[in-house]
Amino acid sequence: MNFDTARDTQRTPHGSSDDPDVLDFSANTNPHVPEGTEAAYRDAFEAAGTYPREPPAEYRRAAAEYVGCDPEAVISTPGGLAAIRLVIDLAVDPGDSVAIPSPSFGEYAREVRLQDGEPVFVPQAEIADADPAAHALVIVCNPNNPTGNAYPDEKLRTLAARCRAAGTPLLVDEAFLGFTDRPSLAGEPGVVVARSLTKLFGLPGIRAGFAVATGAWREALANARRTWNLGAPALATGAHCMRQGEFVAETRERVAAERERMREGLTDAGYAVHPSDAPFVLLDVGDRGVDAVVAGAAEAGIAVRDATTFRGLDNHVRVAVRTRAANDRLLEVLRDR
Repeated sequence: MNFDTARDTQRTPHGSSDDPDVLDFSANTNPHVPEGTEAAYRDAFEAAGTYPREPPAEYRRAAAEYVGCDPEAVISTPGGLAAIRLVIDLAVDPGDSVAIPSPSFGEYAREVRLQDGEPVFVPQAEIADADPAAHALVIVCNPNNPTGNAYPDEKLRTLAARCRAAGTPLLVDEAFLGFTDRPSLAGEPGVVVARSLTKLFGLPGIRAGFAVATGAWREALANARRTWNLGAPALATGAHCMRQGEFVAETRERVAAERERMREGLTDAGYAVHPSDAPFVLLDVGDRGVDAVVAGAAEAGIAVRDATTFRGLDNHVRVAVRTRAANDRLLEVLRDR
């Protein structure tokens, strides 16, 4: 990372409100956490008196069970974004091009630029057909943020095979995949998967995640990872949450049902709703205008995500799927905007 490049590379806008009086639909985190999470966090206090064990074996076992891979393939990171940065740092040299979906998570391009690489934006619907031979790295977000669509498993595995043939690593950001019943690419040769516990388990402040890789990439990531990069509370609560299968199943069912109900209500209200497999939906607001919708929601005590900060979107907002009561309130407000 170059000093001058870092000085000139601006921060990327994100959702989330820290106002406790605001009903926040701008961040895509679960409003619920698994039972027993607070106890697991509190019980970890005693363990915080010593450095965490290296490598964090229990956390790696829980992550491996969660995504279906070998524990040795798990590299713990403080959130999914830390895994993404680590991969880009290792894969990208100055002047390298990286295939990035568009619109998608803005941090991909930012991290590439911090390495003096060149983001090459590919329409997100076409990213699985990108030519890996032309790039130092290919990135896919599955399901994609902010559009919400997931890619067919076979399509991604075909892309992974083409990346292997070209000698180009494939980074798959699965931050929202846990909300679906689709299989992870964790353990697929030549693929690095980045996972976050922020979204599904409603714990953005814990900063827990991991990468999964095999072969030379596993070795490089394991060696490059900072020692003790997760604290005892993050390790303990993360391991606890990843073993709550009933919570995951209930969350998937609730989100799918509420997302469909929101889609119907928002469509009836005149919004164009993008198909979604994620815990959020992307809306084309039409003649209402983004500023008017965002401001009107704010007047009613609701935060929605201004999606015009995503590349290629100029008339969209993104709204999370929350509880039934909260979703009813959002529908009531947006119908009047």
